[in-house]
Amino acid sequence: MTKKQRAAEVCRLLNKEYGTDLRCYLEYDPEKPWQLLFATILSAQCTDERVNIVTRELFKKYPTLEAVAAADIAEFEKDIYSIGFYRNKAKNIISCANALIEDFDGQVPSAIDELTSLPGVGRKTANVIRGNIFGINSIVVDTHVKRVSTLLGLTKDEDPVKIEFELMKLLPEDQWILYNFQVIAHGRKVCIARRPQCENCVLKEACKHYNRGK
Repeated sequence: MTKKQRAAEVCRLLNKEYGTDLRCYLEYDPEKPWQLLFATILSAQCTDERVNIVTRELFKKYPTLEAVAAADIAEFEKDIYSIGFYRNKAKNIISCANALIEDFDGQVPSAIDELTSLPGVGRKTANVIRGNIFGINSIVVDTHVKRVSTLLGLTKDEDPVKIEFELMKLLPEDQWILYNFQVIAHGRKVCIARRPQCENCVLKEACKHYNRGK
């Protein structure tokens, strides 16, 4: 089985198991895309569940982009204290809010170079925004996507950016956003980092790791 064939089979199995409805695990107001941007910045090295708990109160306290931009950094740090790396994230989010107001008229941009020019925004965060807010087909390489894609035999790379471009070549473009959601769900439910449930995995026949030595 070639990588391209393996990728096609993986997509077929994922679609069958998880469906093709798009679902974002981070909570935000669709009328306020900056909320998803900041929630994604907060989600680095943290679970979506914890981020959602924090942002439910955070976005009530800071209901507008201007309110975030004007926030006292020490107080904002306390607001997100339960999330890892809270000092750096507080600094980046407040700086990002100001940059959005000053450079983009308060609007979240869609271009990846503009998104990655914002404080605290790398390709992963930018692609989350592009896919969820603007419907632009994008690959998001988080820990689940990196680990599961490696086990499946779709990549051997360690660099998330190289993995992103490799998956873009292998997967049909209309599957890119779906693959993100499906693999995240699969990584949490079945292909768990420390205790993968290989025998119960719907992808096992297409998985290079499972079939090694066979």
